[in-house]
Amino acid sequence: MNLDKLKSSSKHLAIDKANSQMLIIIGVAVFVTVFCLVAAKAVFSQYTYQSRVMSAEHTALGQLKTNVSNYQSLVNSYNRFENGKPIKLANTVANSSNDNSQIVLDALPAAYDFPGLTSTLEHMLNQSGVQIGGITGTDAGSGQSSSANPTPQQMPFGFSINNASYASTQQLIQVMQQSIRPMAIDTLNISASGSSLSVSVAAHTYYQPEKTLNINTEQVN
Repeated sequence: MNLDKLKSSSKHLAIDKANSQMLIIIGVAVFVTVFCLVAAKAVFSQYTYQSRVMSAEHTALGQLKTNVSNYQSLVNSYNRFENGKPIKLANTVANSSNDNSQIVLDALPAAYDFPGLTSTLEHMLNQSGVQIGGITGTDAGSGQSSSANPTPQQMPFGFSINNASYASTQQLIQVMQQSIRPMAIDTLNISASGSSLSVSVAAHTYYQPEKTLNINTEQVN
């Protein structure tokens, strides 16, 4: 009887030991499986991140190559324009320097320079031999100094002359037409007193802000 109990007890111990070993094996297997899943997820996340980085780098490289090509094309176009046939101006204005690019800058300045415009008007009026009554306008300081996509901006101005003759008034209009800077007359009021004329002009010219080159940075998440 005692022998049977001893055998039964030995079997229970063997079963308990086998169960313990099985639990350990299962625990280790679960740990390894979870570790592999976490590691695989981390590797996959790193792979997708690197793929996004490589795609962004490829796009940036393509844009850089395009920019280099456009830059060289722009330089070639500028050199052809600058070294080509000098721009022919009106008879009253000489292009003695043959500097085509400077003429373009004079015709369409890059800043709202109202004092400079005033000086130009005074020179034109004096050249026409008229008596300046006054020059009006808005001094907007630097105005719009730069833009990513610049377009010509209007600069309104006005002036009046007194005791002018018909010939000097006609000459003034011709001088404005022959100016390097485009000047559009909006209104022209003329009043006469005897043989002298008083003229009031409202007009506008243009400037174009400089183009800005924006260099952006992009963070890949």
